Amino acid sequence: MTDAPTLPLDLGEPVIPARSETRVVPQGHAASGAPLRTLRRRTLPARWRITLWIILSTAITLLAVGMIGRSIFLAGVEQSANAEIEQEAAEFSRFAEDAAASGHTTAEELVGEYVDRQSVHEDEVVIATVDGAVVAVANGRVEATDPSTLSAMPGAEELVTALLGETATSGAMDSPDAGPLRWGRLDFTTGDRDGAVLIVQYTQEARSQVDAGFATIAWVALIGILLSSGVAWLVAGQILAPVREVYRVARDIGEHDLSARVPVEGTDDIAAVATTFNQMLDRLEAVHATQQRFVDDAGHELRTPITIVRGQLELLSEDPEERAATLRLVSDELDRMSRIVTDLLVLARAEQPDFVRVANCDIAALTLDIEAKAQNLGDRRWQLMEVAEGTAALDPQRVTQAVLQLAANAVQVTEVGDRILIGSRFDGDGTERRLRLWVRDSGPGVAAADAERIFERFARGDSSGARRGSGLGLAIVRAITDGHGGSAWVDSVFGEGATFGIDLPAPTSARLDAAAERSE
Repeated sequence: MTDAPTLPLDLGEPVIPARSETRVVPQGHAASGAPLRTLRRRTLPARWRITLWIILSTAITLLAVGMIGRSIFLAGVEQSANAEIEQEAAEFSRFAEDAAASGHTTAEELVGEYVDRQSVHEDEVVIATVDGAVVAVANGRVEATDPSTLSAMPGAEELVTALLGETATSGAMDSPDAGPLRWGRLDFTTGDRDGAVLIVQYTQEARSQVDAGFATIAWVALIGILLSSGVAWLVAGQILAPVREVYRVARDIGEHDLSARVPVEGTDDIAAVATTFNQMLDRLEAVHATQQRFVDDAGHELRTPITIVRGQLELLSEDPEERAATLRLVSDELDRMSRIVTDLLVLARAEQPDFVRVANCDIAALTLDIEAKAQNLGDRRWQLMEVAEGTAALDPQRVTQAVLQLAANAVQVTEVGDRILIGSRFDGDGTERRLRLWVRDSGPGVAAADAERIFERFARGDSSGARRGSGLGLAIVRAITDGHGGSAWVDSVFGEGATFGIDLPAPTSARLDAAAERSE
């Protein structure tokens, strides 16, 4: 009887040695720990940086995928070799059991018949030994089972000796002559004879095929990187085109010309940057225009009083009466300059978002307050003709300023004891309701040609020379009404007086926050 062989196989995965890490320390810094000298950064254009980062990230991704894929395929080669060895081991176990039942008496007959039945592939070798001597060989590269075929295997004798001397029954090794391989050994005993079946799976060819496949993939990946770099260059150029336009516009903007704008195409983030840049230029242009207008207006209006003051001071006489008259004239001109500067500052402030601060206001109380303050503007017969009842969302201080400016103009064109009328009322209803405040005088009136431009800056009525001043008062009135979303108006028949007024939106359903938003 032949004892069935035991098969203690341990076909584990090959152990990959850990990679050691070497740190390079610059000379002169290892012991002292002194910081490295900071190198000057050389910045690349954004288009190059975007392209290089895309190429770098693509290359790293492909490299990682390639390395992981290669490892998976090489692991598959090892697993396939293990499976072949396990299959051969299972076949020999079944054969040994059947042979024991059929009455084989010698170990040589057992392993010889088993090896004769094997159909091995090119990278597989089955070696049968009895008492350490090779008795049969099935070599995938030589179609024979004669032990002499063992000589066709490079380094076969040393390999058999090494495998028979191993304490483990399976494993992996790297043969100097045949490259990496997987092996398994099945020990058996027949009578008083000890034998072993060695199953060797060479993996060098399969590993070479994997490496060749991934070399081809690497070349394809390199071509893909080159193509993606070209696409990245083109796409980066298209994306950064609005940024280049922003740069071009910013470069071409002059000290006195802020009219250039960036063309905006699309709705992406870069287009939003261009839109925001244009909005910033709009604000800068508005501020610049306000400042320039202030400077021009100041230079225009202050030149005459400064000339008068300088001329009077240069001709200042030693006579006390003439000196006093000169000082009075100089004081008047300085007061007029102060008023002009104040008015110009008000007009400059009118360009700011918070020029009008809206609040719910009782119009009846506001009208009475305006009439009371107007009493102090001049010795006239002030009459309150009508008073609006209700509330509206407006800036009471600015509205008071505007109506008092109209009242002050009325004082200038009337004489002592003349009548000046003041009133307020609501016109319309619902969302169309408007608040009208007006001042009527009995002066010389305004000609039709003057009425069209009288609310502009420095526009003065030329009718009989009656309306005098800096020409800024009615411009302030218009600025206040514009801030409320309203309008300023004049109704006059030349020679029969004039009525100046302001119309402000006062819808009955309006809320304070809506009115505040409209005023902004």
